[in-house]
Amino acid sequence: MELADGVYALELSMEREEGTFVIHPVAVETPTGVVLVDVGLPGQTDALAAALDDHGLALEDVRAVVVTHHDGDHAGGLAAVRERADGPVVYAHEGAVPYVDGRKFPMKSDPESDRYEPVAVDVTLRGEVTFRTAAGPMETVFTPGHAPGHLSLYLPEADLLLAVDALRSDAGELTGPAEHFTPNLPEATRSVGTVADLAVETVHCYHGGPVDADTADVERVYESLAAEHLD
Repeated sequence: MELADGVYALELSMEREEGTFVIHPVAVETPTGVVLVDVGLPGQTDALAAALDDHGLALEDVRAVVVTHHDGDHAGGLAAVRERADGPVVYAHEGAVPYVDGRKFPMKSDPESDRYEPVAVDVTLRGEVTFRTAAGPMETVFTPGHAPGHLSLYLPEADLLLAVDALRSDAGELTGPAEHFTPNLPEATRSVGTVADLAVETVHCYHGGPVDADTADVERVYESLAAEHLD
């Protein structure tokens, strides 16, 4: 699905015991190639390549990957993508970097299990950065709480928020982050307050996909979360 000019919501699915697990990375066209926003789980790289192909793109077109946080469904396939895409530049926030590069074990993974293959981060983000894209500037927004160093991305000329895991879509309804997988709910709530200040008409969620939700809808989610999780 094209969210804005050259901004594509991808859909990757995997069968699990509890049912079909679906995630939605994003591919963004830029003057120098494609920027991927997250890459999915280990073993999903073929599906990612097929999803890119549906939009006339290829892994070979990928010049950069923004790892929004270190959870396995976002960063797990990074090593395979980096190899097949011929070494794209990897960006991550400084709070996520030690988990991605292997210095720390992923927070929400079973410590008795194997972790996904670590990958070095080329660019450590400590403040906001802006990417030039076909849909206008794409700005990083620091939205911690769901995970250390969690990033969302905002395209102001398209009124589009890539909320990643800061928000979810549940059957087309915008909701807050998954509480069971969010270790710091007050901080995550404040992050929703941060994106509630942005002018948006569409919110794309990694879990649930795009939602026709505007700034007022994000504000309502924030107010509900704040009443529960903030003093």
